[in-house]
Amino acid sequence: MHPKTRDKLIFTLVGWFAAGLIFFPIFWMILTSFKTEVEAIATPPKLFFTPTLENYVTVRERADYIHFAINSIVISVGATLLATLIAVPAAYAMAFFPGKRTKDLLLWMLSTKMMPAVGVLIPIYLLFRDTGAIDTRWGLIVVYTLMNLPIVVWMLYTFFKEVPKDILEAGRMDGAKPKQEVWMLLLPLSLPGIASTALLSIILCWNEAFWSLNLTTSEAAPLTTFIASFSAPEGLFWAKLSAASTIAIAPILVFGWMSQRQLVRGLTFGAVK
Repeated sequence: MHPKTRDKLIFTLVGWFAAGLIFFPIFWMILTSFKTEVEAIATPPKLFFTPTLENYVTVRERADYIHFAINSIVISVGATLLATLIAVPAAYAMAFFPGKRTKDLLLWMLSTKMMPAVGVLIPIYLLFRDTGAIDTRWGLIVVYTLMNLPIVVWMLYTFFKEVPKDILEAGRMDGAKPKQEVWMLLLPLSLPGIASTALLSIILCWNEAFWSLNLTTSEAAPLTTFIASFSAPEGLFWAKLSAASTIAIAPILVFGWMSQRQLVRGLTFGAVK
């Protein structure tokens, strides 16, 4: 076998093996959702069984899936739009008008992601209680925006740095004002990067559970709260929990599959010149 062909085969096998390891928990969750509760906890695990839709019927009867799904969509998209609106001018200023402390500021923003969320739970909960933001969509939108803002700013800063400055300078020579420069030149040139950043932000918001469980009860509860409602003091109902989880992640899985090409294109934006 030719060395290049052999290396390509090895990398392909390693890639499929890694993909299988990553996807296996999702596959097992979907499989478990079609089992009975007895089969779900059987030892050794049963790979072959008679599928049942009992768990999905129970999940549908117990909770209003559409209500939770709409909350997830509104909160995720709203937080992503707000974070992007704040991050674009911030990243533009730091990318094209850097100061002595720009890199320090970026590192400080990224370092805030290292702080455990539970460390600020009490002050944020008290602020939400006093402002009436408990169990509201706009309250979660604010929290999710602050949660993802460092990542969004950092990614947009990286993408903006790849845009040729000569193009922006040519626009300034033609009389473009900063607002026109951003809207008519910078955003179209860095659209793949902005799209991939927005997609990543939506996924992070969709999967976030800590704040939704602590700051919502029913009205603004997203799908993560919907999943948690299938745990009980007596224990976890694995089959029903798997069915609820499958229903909850189905939209984001489809969305991610449909947008994977755009996501890869954005994340590799500027990698090859």
